[in-house]
Amino acid sequence: MPVITCIEDLKRIYRRRVPKMFYDYAETGSWTEQTFRDNTADFAQIRLRQRIAVDMTGRSTASRMIGQDVAMPVALAPVGLTGMQSADGEIKAARAAEKFGVPFTLSTMSICSIEDVAAHASKPFWFQIYTLNDDDFNKRIIERARVAGCSALVITVDLQILGQRHKDIKNGMSAPPKFTLPVLLDLATKWGWGIEMLGTKRRFFGNIVGHADGVSDPSSLSAWTAEKFDHALNWDKIRKLMDMWGGKVILKGVLDPEDAEKAAGLGADAIVVSNHGGRQLDGAISSIRMLPEIAAAVGNKTEVWMDGGIRSGQDVLKALALGAKGVLIGRAFVYGLGAMGEAGVTRALEVIHKELDISMALCGETRVANVGRQNVLVPKGFLDAYS
Repeated sequence: MPVITCIEDLKRIYRRRVPKMFYDYAETGSWTEQTFRDNTADFAQIRLRQRIAVDMTGRSTASRMIGQDVAMPVALAPVGLTGMQSADGEIKAARAAEKFGVPFTLSTMSICSIEDVAAHASKPFWFQIYTLNDDDFNKRIIERARVAGCSALVITVDLQILGQRHKDIKNGMSAPPKFTLPVLLDLATKWGWGIEMLGTKRRFFGNIVGHADGVSDPSSLSAWTAEKFDHALNWDKIRKLMDMWGGKVILKGVLDPEDAEKAAGLGADAIVVSNHGGRQLDGAISSIRMLPEIAAAVGNKTEVWMDGGIRSGQDVLKALALGAKGVLIGRAFVYGLGAMGEAGVTRALEVIHKELDISMALCGETRVANVGRQNVLVPKGFLDAYS
């Protein structure tokens, strides 16, 4: 195994190993990608406050997320097409998360189905659903998640309409890939990925193909997707989805304090401050800038988490210091998955955990629950630069 000291090391291997269309699918934002860039750049502006002469022994990053014990307050975010980054990728990521002691979230747009992942996991995982206008499909997939033992439903609320991602269009991104000449030339240099994919039967959207009415093969999926995302979404429809599930619910995609208060008022167990990784509304503010205001608006009504731009344990520490009770990581674990499969996801989690643990100690904290505003130095105007 190569020496991996940071998430960027995994990213470099990932880029060499995975076909261009799937690398670009993960490593892209909408339109000009301004928000995609800001998500990471804004973390870099925050500094950590070093403290000395503090007893660093007996440290712990253990925490809880919606009542679930976690090794650190980090969960794997729902990422579509994970099974195209590495063969059976959702299963590999779920196993790595389970062994490490953090939650895994399966996307509706996964390659491995809910049932596939459940068959290879020994503990419950979370399931993510989009706000679709097909009540019959919603009921059936929620019931499938319930039967599979999923312990929480993550409702993505910021994807009523798809933000345009130029690279996906230019690459002709699809699952499985269409064998055009550019794709074939690229695959010729990604033989390791290809050999793995030949060894699995899971190459389509396992939660949708054969389950959604009118979607019997990949060619009919795009039309179904375009029709079924609910452009008429409102708070009553979100409540209806929550009632269908009847268990713990996380609302993902909140980026405004007023929306956060409404989400908390619905009884969500957690909300995720998120701009969909910069993949939806380009020009939206970064998640880390909005986090403190949303955390203050919600108070203790619900748990506030965030995602977007987290590439290190220090980023996790900064998010916790500015009000998050937990974070979701997407690209960071995808880099590991594409680079080295399950072992790569484990390595990504190990890297983030070590960085969080050591940085926390050097900031004078021994318990992750004690991390707060006292541990960071924020530039003047950072939190009120926009109005």
